[in-house]
Amino acid sequence: MTVPADACSAPYRVRFDECGPDGRIRTSVLLRYTQDLAAYHSAIRGFGRAWYAERELTWLVRAAEVGVVGPIGVADDLIGTTQVTGWRRVWARRRTEFVDPAGTIVAWVHIDWVLLDRRGVPSRIPAEFEPVFGAPPANFGLARVDPGEVPGDAVRTSLTVRPQEIDPMDHVNNAVYADWLDEAVLSAGGETAVRAVPRLVRLEYPRAAAPGATLLVEVWPSAAAWSCRVTDPAGDLLRASLEPLAGT
Repeated sequence: MTVPADACSAPYRVRFDECGPDGRIRTSVLLRYTQDLAAYHSAIRGFGRAWYAERELTWLVRAAEVGVVGPIGVADDLIGTTQVTGWRRVWARRRTEFVDPAGTIVAWVHIDWVLLDRRGVPSRIPAEFEPVFGAPPANFGLARVDPGEVPGDAVRTSLTVRPQEIDPMDHVNNAVYADWLDEAVLSAGGETAVRAVPRLVRLEYPRAAAPGATLLVEVWPSAAAWSCRVTDPAGDLLRASLEPLAGT
């Protein structure tokens, strides 16, 4: 019998430094709130950092979608609620919703997490998770982003991974890539898309960027959306898109 998905909520207050020149929250901040809430949910249910360290396991973000539905600005109070919406053998998807004081959803985030062992190899999700977190077997696959071939007139820039972009796993935190996407789109004249409400940001992380690496960022418009690839000499590190959010 499937156990109903367990939910966990926590308050967040948007800080001044988490917003852009328009006073609106950056996409990357919602990813940071989301991973913080996922860690909190796991810890209060008995699966904290020490539990994972003892078993030499860790979660790695494989893909993310961020839907910014309503305006979120400096000093706004939000309540985030997260739950696992489905899982398969080695990965799980969480949905996190952020609501304003009136209870209106202003943003949502889907993150697909892959469980890795000490070698970095996907590992089966422990049986003890199911009675705690619930959620049905996933009837969907890992999220993918296909930006297509990079056109000849794409805007190309390079960046070097900075120390403050490295997280405790010793690679670039998944939220940083959303900042790179925004920066690339802005450099190509897409300020309206970066600031738009509503908007949808889709991110796929094929590999993790290494500390100090120099990367190539390519961005280009396609129809109403922007597409982006971040690569190193070995291939793709990020495939992403920024587009209007349909159905709102």
